[in-house]
Amino acid sequence: MSGTAEVNGIKMHYLIEGNGPTAVLLHGWPQNSHCWRHIVGPLSQTHTVIAPDLRGYGRTDKPVGGYDKRTMAADVRALVRHLTDDSPITLVGHDRGARVAHRYALDHAENVSRLAVLDIVPTREAWRRGNPKTGLCAVPWHWHFHLQRDLPELLVGPNIRGYLEYFFERWTFQRAGLDPAAVDEYVRSFSRPGALRAGFEDYRAGFPYDDDLDNADFDAGLGLSMPVLALWGATGLPAQLDVLDAWRPYAPDLRGEAIPDCGHFIAEEQPAALLAHLNAFAR
Repeated sequence: MSGTAEVNGIKMHYLIEGNGPTAVLLHGWPQNSHCWRHIVGPLSQTHTVIAPDLRGYGRTDKPVGGYDKRTMAADVRALVRHLTDDSPITLVGHDRGARVAHRYALDHAENVSRLAVLDIVPTREAWRRGNPKTGLCAVPWHWHFHLQRDLPELLVGPNIRGYLEYFFERWTFQRAGLDPAAVDEYVRSFSRPGALRAGFEDYRAGFPYDDDLDNADFDAGLGLSMPVLALWGATGLPAQLDVLDAWRPYAPDLRGEAIPDCGHFIAEEQPAALLAHLNAFAR
């Protein structure tokens, strides 16, 4: 079932299914809640599963501001309060959604029983760690491009499909996982008025605003108090780093591993493996 709720000053679209303890699934860029289509049904056998479109994405509002991770996490927090009895949740985030989930777990730790982060290292570590293959910082090229004001909209706008398909091809190992219908959905999503800009604003908020907040929390010794599961595709970008080593300073109760034969889009490339990990983690 899908619905819309007015929370934190925006109208937020979401999917909800099942009964039981709440699991919230947060998508990344360049996607929306559709990326969880193989996960929601099976996971809803044991959980109430909520998969929203984040601020600026999918069918959710696309305001001109509020793309810092604190505000985006507050959007999700308000949605959880609106839809549930507010018991602690299992929070799962992929890509940009995992960065929102990380911030949510810091700002609203009392509401998170478990946190799973998919195919990322902490944002602070991405800016500070070197990539052993390139000798450069671990932040990929598209972060720098998306940070630029107006230029990405100008260059990408005439060919949204071509730009998105570049990532869907380059970042996948199991390319059949991103079927043409799914790609069409994401292209339609980012072709809506304001959607392309909103996706880039998500990145623009990451530096310096999100980075300053991450540094302040780290310097204050604020970490993740709940169990954390880190999963990454064995052929994805984070696999070039020591993912668990990157997460340890932030998450004392940490476990995780690479998923074989998988690139960046874990929920679509290897949904059965992801479900097995999430079910074991939830138990």
